[in-house]
Amino acid sequence: MAMVGSAVMSMLLHATANAATYPLPAAPDAVIGEVQYVTTHYEDTLMALGRKYSVGYEEIVSANPGIDPWLPGEGTQVLVPTRYILPSAPRTGIVVNIAEHRIYYFPKPKRGEQATVQTYPVSIGKMDWKTPLGLTRIVNKQANPVWYPPESVRQEHAARGEPLAKSVPAGPDNPLGEFAMRLGIPGGSYLIHGTNKPVGIGMDITHGCIRMFPEDIEFFFKEVALQTSVLIVDQPSKMGWSGEQLYLEVHKPLDATSGTVATDASDLTDLTRMVVVATHQRTAKIDWSDAEQLYRLSSGVPSAVKIFQ
Repeated sequence: MAMVGSAVMSMLLHATANAATYPLPAAPDAVIGEVQYVTTHYEDTLMALGRKYSVGYEEIVSANPGIDPWLPGEGTQVLVPTRYILPSAPRTGIVVNIAEHRIYYFPKPKRGEQATVQTYPVSIGKMDWKTPLGLTRIVNKQANPVWYPPESVRQEHAARGEPLAKSVPAGPDNPLGEFAMRLGIPGGSYLIHGTNKPVGIGMDITHGCIRMFPEDIEFFFKEVALQTSVLIVDQPSKMGWSGEQLYLEVHKPLDATSGTVATDASDLTDLTRMVVVATHQRTAKIDWSDAEQLYRLSSGVPSAVKIFQ
């Protein structure tokens, strides 16, 4: 049974499928959502709970150390990490932060409407198949796409004794799912697409593409227009304000199979840089000992930093 506080309901504008849409805070505020707590039933898994609340595998596992992701057990309290700090990036178009396996979409508000942000969990590229960083655009959209696996992917499958055809038609065996949006990245075929294996959302398992839950990509596909900008960044640590409270979010270093550059939690230069920027925006005297402890914890959940009054 989920225990959802009034703060969550007031900050979450609506949810269509799994599309969490929040009011876009005015800068320098950068925090959206609130954490939630769920008491599990015996048949629950962390992956199933994550999908229900639009949270990926790495996010919900990191937020719940010591809990078996496949057998959490009856009556276990699970933290659902549905509070986010917006990436340090322009609040326009699509921003993908591969370090947290998450998309942020900033739709252009209609006249008289409040600006909003949508966020979704994603899978990204694995070792040797990194999701490229930088600025690009959506250059093509296709429902029921045919998959034309690159020759390198076909060779990889052949080496495992799992030969691939030169094309895979739309249907339940197509790993692109039912919707795909092509990115204008030179030198490769990179997509934001669905999947026929949603259990892997929130992991580093793709060949460089950005993969979404089927229900998320269906809604996202309809929302996003051609030529929408897509900025792909790698920000394992973020800091942001919510009113007078400062929050810190740090994701654990990823292992050698990662498609991202790992952050060394023992190196506090990054923390110093973030504090300097945050306190320049809004003056505050922080408890450095508390900030360092949160930084090293690397839970992936935005946590309040103690501030001296």
